[in-house]
Amino acid sequence: MPSGLIALALGGFGIGLTEFLIAGLLPQVASSFAVSEAAAGRLISGYALSVAVGAIALTAATARLPRKHILVGLVALFVIGNLLSAVAPNYQVMLLGRIVAALCHGSFFGIGSLVARSLVAPQKKSQAVAVMFAGLTVANVLGVPFGALVGERWGWRAAFWAVTVIGLLALAGIAALVPSWAGRVQPAAEDGQATGVEAERIPPSGLAQQLRAFRSWQVWLTLVATALSYGGMFGAFTYIAYTFTGVSGFASEDVAWLLMVYGVGLVVGNLVGGRAADRDRDRALVLALLGLALTLALFGLLAESGTASVVLVFLMGVTGFASVPGMITRVTDFAHGAALAASANVSASNVGNALGAWLGGVAISAGLGYTAPLYVGAGIVLMSVAVMVVAAQRAKSSQAADRVPAR
Repeated sequence: MPSGLIALALGGFGIGLTEFLIAGLLPQVASSFAVSEAAAGRLISGYALSVAVGAIALTAATARLPRKHILVGLVALFVIGNLLSAVAPNYQVMLLGRIVAALCHGSFFGIGSLVARSLVAPQKKSQAVAVMFAGLTVANVLGVPFGALVGERWGWRAAFWAVTVIGLLALAGIAALVPSWAGRVQPAAEDGQATGVEAERIPPSGLAQQLRAFRSWQVWLTLVATALSYGGMFGAFTYIAYTFTGVSGFASEDVAWLLMVYGVGLVVGNLVGGRAADRDRDRALVLALLGLALTLALFGLLAESGTASVVLVFLMGVTGFASVPGMITRVTDFAHGAALAASANVSASNVGNALGAWLGGVAISAGLGYTAPLYVGAGIVLMSVAVMVVAAQRAKSSQAADRVPAR
């Protein structure tokens, strides 16, 4: 495993902690700044909105810069944002720090995925992306309990100081361990042949060149499939605590460890999905999405059983994240390595998150109960399956046409 991948995973871990730990600190932050729960909640929603905007805006603004330099700059922005949060004298500065830290989120994972896949041989590109995203999935497991533990012992500011230090370590690691050519053209191997996926085609650098990638139907189909898959999973996940306590019979104090079970599933799904995508990507994506739809539907049917709920929330994490590495390599392959397309994939996932959470809330408001978001999520994911099947068939037809010799 290239050492540069470890540095990228550490950066992903820090960014993931920033996203998730605030949930366990909201009561302390609200009390410290004497703001309402709704205002404190904007520290989460404001972060999500900033991720969606920053993914496109920063990637477009840095289109011609070397990708290693962009990553260093993004992690520096992340450090500044968390430092602002750690020293914030009031709520407004705290919110500003959250927004600044979030700006780097989408671009880091979009551009970082291109850099990660360029560090390995082409047949391992999805696994490389999975290693980078392993930091994010581990943060999902540890983020909320980490924030709550540090906050209770040393105060909520200590949690942001800790994340700032992690960001500095990631910054140093990326600067020292990621090669300057990463994400562009790899050096020649001993036999004179370039190694890695970027050897196949020099990725577009200018903004106008990158925008041409969006002429591809495959890019758009993959973005739609990404948004729908995330929407289905997040629509169910947003209200999962209510499902556990209101249907499965768990106590409120059990929710934390149940969410950790889900997080472990994310870690497993990410690694398994990356390996499967390198063997047969489109088949792996369709199977992962079908598995997620089935899991959500079964969860809705069996939610009254505590044992079944534990098993199914783990499988929800596995199947929910198994498609992520393959989706990213798919969109970047059809975009010929355009960083803007990779970041757009992150934005699409956040759009899907918002859509799924809204539809799940509508179902509960309609009086359909706390299992309704699971069924709604299953329906959304089935739409993602349909889109992915169409995309896979179009890709196969195109490849077959390319193999037909010209007369």
